[in-house]
Amino acid sequence: MATRAKQKSDFTSLYRGQPGQYSWLFMRISGVAIILFLFAHVIDTAVVGWGPHAYDRVISVYENWVVRILELGLVTAVVYHALNGVKIMVFDFYPKSVRWFREISAATSIAFVAAMIPIVIIMGRQILDLAFGWKL
Repeated sequence: MATRAKQKSDFTSLYRGQPGQYSWLFMRISGVAIILFLFAHVIDTAVVGWGPHAYDRVISVYENWVVRILELGLVTAVVYHALNGVKIMVFDFYPKSVRWFREISAATSIAFVAAMIPIVIIMGRQILDLAFGWKL
């Protein structure tokens, strides 16, 4: 009977912090964030059935700077999820593209940062105005 002397566990070498593993993790986290927002959006839209006053009261929650930060997080999740989804489709439809995994991942990351810069500037101004009254 062969023994497995001093062999590492099959699970210890799974997560080494490679870009693909972080991409997978962030894809799942962003997907859950989007689903949670979708659920909250269905609920707050359903309040319209109770009348305009109830709906206006629920919608007024969105004029809070903390909620605006959460909205920025949602936009970040949507942009990341979309760009990473395109990357995954490229790998699925063109399997030979896996040879350039690092380059395609880097291009996706650069596109994500480039897309987020104007979004953070625009939404950040609104957040700072609501939180501190700073008109930028």
